[in-house]
Amino acid sequence: MATRLLEPLAPRLLDARARRGKEDAARVDERLGTASVARPDGDLIWLHGVSVGETLSLLPLVERLRRDRPDLTVLVTSGTVTSAQLLARRLPTGVIHQYAPVDGPQAAAAFLHHWRPSLGVMVESELWPNLLLSAKARGVKLALVSARITQKTADGWARFPGAARKVLAAFDRVLPQDDSSAERLAGLGARVDGLANLKLAGEAPPHDARAFTAMSAAVGDRAVIVAASTHEGEEAAIVRALDRLTGRVCLIFVPRHPERGPGLAQVLEAEGWRLAVRSRGQTLDGGTDLYLADTLGEMGLFLRLADVVVMGGSFHAAVGQPPVGGHNPLEPARLGKPTFTGPDMSNWAAVTEMLTAGGGLRVVETPEHLPEAIAPLLTDPAAAKRMGEAGRRTAAEVGAVVDQVTAALAPLLPARKGRR
Repeated sequence: MATRLLEPLAPRLLDARARRGKEDAARVDERLGTASVARPDGDLIWLHGVSVGETLSLLPLVERLRRDRPDLTVLVTSGTVTSAQLLARRLPTGVIHQYAPVDGPQAAAAFLHHWRPSLGVMVESELWPNLLLSAKARGVKLALVSARITQKTADGWARFPGAARKVLAAFDRVLPQDDSSAERLAGLGARVDGLANLKLAGEAPPHDARAFTAMSAAVGDRAVIVAASTHEGEEAAIVRALDRLTGRVCLIFVPRHPERGPGLAQVLEAEGWRLAVRSRGQTLDGGTDLYLADTLGEMGLFLRLADVVVMGGSFHAAVGQPPVGGHNPLEPARLGKPTFTGPDMSNWAAVTEMLTAGGGLRVVETPEHLPEAIAPLLTDPAAAKRMGEAGRRTAAEVGAVVDQVTAALAPLLPARKGRR
């Protein structure tokens, strides 16, 4: 009832968000359930992840489904402009992207009426009652995969136990990421069908080979340290700390949110650092010691340039910012890069433990501890290679999750035409 009463306000709210760059103005009607492309004939399956991390974790599953079931149309929905931009570059040919509808009765009905999916796969914690219950009422099979639910979210749903049970009962398969999420979901009434973390799957992010060749030549024999997926406060703390390294290095920052680039450049320049900024069209050359890679979808390029990687989103306490929970350390590990993180890896606890135990990852308490940890690797390439290869081996060992997920989804897929 509440969403039905509030839904007429959705167009105004979406237009206001579009003016602030929070929505795609050219495609804002998709958020109201109005499709921007025609639905192909035949069976269609729908996969949804809200933002960049969730949609990236879907890519290996999308590719597997396209390989195993070319008879199916695959629709991927997401909720943010950044995720849509990234998917435009990364989705296989023939896969459709749309923005997910807001969770109002009319928007959900319009979306489902147009796309008529046979199966809907939600990733992580997407529990939208109108959309899920409307899909279930239309006979859509539903799966919650790589599910992650925090204690705070579980406590919120626990205030409405009947609603929680009804929403979770809509799923034909529930595959949480870890034991903690499994316990919380089971406590809310879900039937848990095993564990699966899609963020463990996938290959190294792609890159532009020509850009890599040009940048590698420009770097020359200098060591390259890449600070990847950094957040506010981390960049300045990392550059101050690594300035203590002896010998000349090239430090590349890849902020988690590229739109921070202009403001971040001002902060660093105000502190007296000279830097080149990719979004300004400035190139990395032999005189560049500090490079700000504030563009989207180029992580694979900069990770390949790295001799050492520092994962951001993990130093919140040291820089006085809210916790983030860390970012995916498997990306550099798949490329054989020795990697360091801060102590806040709560979103990646199991992966961090595995990579640390395998020798491919080290956790340091603050950015101030980075120079003493990194310096030995810069002077001993053989040690750096051993650490990187240890990470690569561990990443390979944990990457079989797509097989598990596709096996769990197989009974929910529509039958091939012409078969019984």
